[in-house]
Amino acid sequence: MFSALDVSTSALVAQRIRLNTISGNIANISSLQDENGNPQPYQPRYTVFQTDDEIVADGDAAGVKVAAVEIEEKEPLYRYQPDHPLAIEEGEKKGYVAYPNINLNEQFVDALEATRAYEANIGVIEVTKALGRQTLSILV
Repeated sequence: MFSALDVSTSALVAQRIRLNTISGNIANISSLQDENGNPQPYQPRYTVFQTDDEIVADGDAAGVKVAAVEIEEKEPLYRYQPDHPLAIEEGEKKGYVAYPNINLNEQFVDALEATRAYEANIGVIEVTKALGRQTLSILV
């Protein structure tokens, strides 16, 4: 029974990291500079999940962990704004400003999916606790 709690807890942790990554993407949807002030649009991140073989339960169930938070190398979106202080000054894209290529709808759907997975694992934990309580009441 405790291994079922461990599996669900690992999923809660993984989904929390995924939600934090998504919220970071949404928060930086207008970030045009890197941490040093150089003109570099924010690159969206995404989480990569992996089976956690250290957390196993009966019935071949296994936990999950975040293998990595990767940077998605996407071409920036360019908007023509020649008066903007970060506009490209020379070359083919002269007068354009590079914006992060983050699809807000995609981020919202990913956040909704992560939230639903989180809620489902909370439900599994509640059922597991109820089964444990019921078992103890039968034994006592």
